[in-house]
Amino acid sequence: MRTTGATRGGLVRRLIQLYTGLALYGASSALLVESGLGLEPWNVLHQGLAELTGLTIGVVSIVVGAAVLLLWIPLRQRPGLGTVSNVFVVGIAMDATLAALPEAHGLTVRVPLMLAGILLNGVATGLYIAARFGPGPRDGLMTGLHRRTGRSIRLMRTAIEVAVVVSGFALGGTIGVGTLLYALSIGPLAQLFLRVFAVPPASDRSTVVATGQPRGAILRP
Repeated sequence: MRTTGATRGGLVRRLIQLYTGLALYGASSALLVESGLGLEPWNVLHQGLAELTGLTIGVVSIVVGAAVLLLWIPLRQRPGLGTVSNVFVVGIAMDATLAALPEAHGLTVRVPLMLAGILLNGVATGLYIAARFGPGPRDGLMTGLHRRTGRSIRLMRTAIEVAVVVSGFALGGTIGVGTLLYALSIGPLAQLFLRVFAVPPASDRSTVVATGQPRGAILRP
């Protein structure tokens, strides 16, 4: 009975981490959008598509996430609860945060927003990944291509992110100092908060967890 209770408690903690991390990830992205000083790579594409279609950036994030998830089929990737939840929660949280934020004027407000967005993104990444409910759809694309092609994760990630940044910028997405600072800091921040929020592995396996992720990969929603 004690083992069962501990297992349930661990699952509850992981679920809280999962959805808190996803919601904070969406909020962190909204802070970067509002700062106007540069976005993380995928949101450069999302913002560009939002400009093109007239949809909100959160809705575009959901649509793109669902489309990327379809690419998992030929790559034989197995989604987890976190994968599916990522598609919806991040976009909804981003739009909700943008609706609540007042318009930012002046660098004295925009620079702190950018820095807070990057730091919060690192916290959210650590929470979300440490919950161990499967990678986000975009990172699953990266790891799936790694397995299918035999190329390094670093090469696959770089190729994908360069492609989405260039495409997003061409469509009107924002690239700036925030994009560069994010690229330089997200790895160390994610590693730090992965250790902070690490959940001890349970003795049993949950059916909603997608396992087999390559070691050393920094996965983001």
